[in-house]
Amino acid sequence: MRLLALDFDGVISDSASESFVVALRTYLAFRPGSSLMGDASDLMGTSAPLLERVHGAPAYAAFLQMMPLGNRAEDYAVVLAAIDAGLTIIDQPGYDRFRAEQDPDWLSEFHRRFYAEREGLSGADPEGWRRLMAPYAPIVDLLRRRAVDAVLAIATSKDRRSVEALLRLYGIEDLFPADRILDKETGPSKRLHVEVLARRFDVDFPGITFVDDKVNHLDRVAPLGTRCGLAAWGYNGDREIALARKRGYLVCTLAEAERQLFG
Repeated sequence: MRLLALDFDGVISDSASESFVVALRTYLAFRPGSSLMGDASDLMGTSAPLLERVHGAPAYAAFLQMMPLGNRAEDYAVVLAAIDAGLTIIDQPGYDRFRAEQDPDWLSEFHRRFYAEREGLSGADPEGWRRLMAPYAPIVDLLRRRAVDAVLAIATSKDRRSVEALLRLYGIEDLFPADRILDKETGPSKRLHVEVLARRFDVDFPGITFVDDKVNHLDRVAPLGTRCGLAAWGYNGDREIALARKRGYLVCTLAEAERQLFG
């Protein structure tokens, strides 16, 4: 392995709580009469809520269950719309069908508003915002130990500003210079991210290992010949782990990730 490309959310950063809060605030800005308004009583305002309040919200567990089926910020709108409608989507085909029923203009507006909501929260309560996104400490330690053994890069659908702020907080910003961070502006496909990294660092695809917490991202990258690994410490359940194993991907655990990735 010459280059290790890592997703950020669910791989380096445990950010589901922040994503839920920002997504719910965004959703309710569009649909204030939603049945989800009850979830928002402790989660609205200008400051960041306490983690226990986020985790206690009735919709949070369902949000986590469906998160791995989406790709970008607008997919949070799809997940919340499904919860709002009382639906439980259990697989990728079902999710894709429901997503296709949503108004594309609304999804585009949700995407834009989501990042405005995130910027507003991080600006109004930076400490509280950061507390919603703890690092996966064993992965941070692993990256520090192995920084000389491969080029380390980030391939994320998150915004660069947030990634860089959190890398500073986690104490590993020096491992990821600007040219090693590919954010949402690179494009919606992780395949494109990996292609850009291969050209930028003159590495062939089999020399790259790509780690993500979503099987659908691995599915898009794997045809390049890149080694793919599912971060089982992310927001995955038995559904994602079984799919990853069926398709021949690594299923990486916190305890075994170093051996699995570096040998």
